[in-house]
Amino acid sequence: MRVKELMAKKAILLLEDGSVYEGEAFGARTTTYGEVVFDTSMAGYQEMLTDPSFAGQILVPTYPLIGNYGINESDFESRQIQVRGLAVREHCPHPSHWQSTRTLHEFLLAYSIPGISGIDTRALTRHLRSAGVMMGILSSEMTVEEASEELKALPRYDSVNFVHQVSTEKAYEWQSHAPAAANLISSPSKGEEKGEGEAKQSHIAVIDYGLKYNILRILSLLGCQPTAIPCTASAEDILALNSDGIVLSPGPGDPALLGDIADTVRNLIGKKPIMGICLGHQLIGKALGAKTFKLKFGHRGGNHPVRDLATGRVYITAQNHGYAVDADTLKGGLEVSHINLNDGTVEGLRHRDFPILSIQYHSEASPGPLDNMYLFERFLETVGS
Repeated sequence: MRVKELMAKKAILLLEDGSVYEGEAFGARTTTYGEVVFDTSMAGYQEMLTDPSFAGQILVPTYPLIGNYGINESDFESRQIQVRGLAVREHCPHPSHWQSTRTLHEFLLAYSIPGISGIDTRALTRHLRSAGVMMGILSSEMTVEEASEELKALPRYDSVNFVHQVSTEKAYEWQSHAPAAANLISSPSKGEEKGEGEAKQSHIAVIDYGLKYNILRILSLLGCQPTAIPCTASAEDILALNSDGIVLSPGPGDPALLGDIADTVRNLIGKKPIMGICLGHQLIGKALGAKTFKLKFGHRGGNHPVRDLATGRVYITAQNHGYAVDADTLKGGLEVSHINLNDGTVEGLRHRDFPILSIQYHSEASPGPLDNMYLFERFLETVGS
């Protein structure tokens, strides 16, 4: 009865163009706002909710049933929920899974995040694909008129530096006993191949612009010791760690706002092998003089085809980004290594002279296909050479 009573309260999702979607409230009874975006992954809502790249956004999963397997303690991609709000077609209040410890409603409530269910997410997704992503406000407290006035006064997504909000404040080492994603890599780590204790661990500095834990899990499974570094660390601080390689993590927001971080990346180029993922990829381009631009509705989901130009092979990738590198502005020795087969945008870069590998998509998945784990091994080959 209590769940039914909580679900009975009405909520609205109002877009900046005046479109209104009415449904039922779940999660926290509050008002939130953000850029409204859709994600096409059919599973992995817990990973999506805790992905820092969704900071400042209201998430719309295109899969109609959300919450059916509950929330567990292993599939966190950061320390908390990162989305501002959640809009779904159907919210499942009675999950069924042996690992589930709480419901989606309880999860949102614990982090004061509001949700709305019962809306036509197919219609909303089609609208966003046609008109482009836009700001929205989700509320179970306001009328449409009140929400409209409130939204006009709120800051726009591309005016906020979200990286500084989501990055770790202090450096930390990833511990092998931390929650791990099982069966991510079929082959044993380098340490296991040579016998426990015989292989030297590579020390990898991972700069946290909105880091997903699965990057740290995978590096650990591959026999590395990853250390997460705050986004505010200077190039001198990072190089002082004397790591064997550097990973530039994914993260939220517009890279055009990150000139100071791009300056730091510029001072790392040529000093250590570097792998850039998503925002980290964009920052490599920006550091070497390339420009970025905003996509109409972004790439978010686990089914995006990408071609490796060196081999011609097509990979199905997990993605979560709203900006892309402009191929026509590449300079400083960078060249395109991968392209998106849906719209032709840049999905990967390489440097002609330095050991630099960057991809626009998420090699760590979570959620999504595991086709692209090999890229971590490719990066580690440059570290060991």
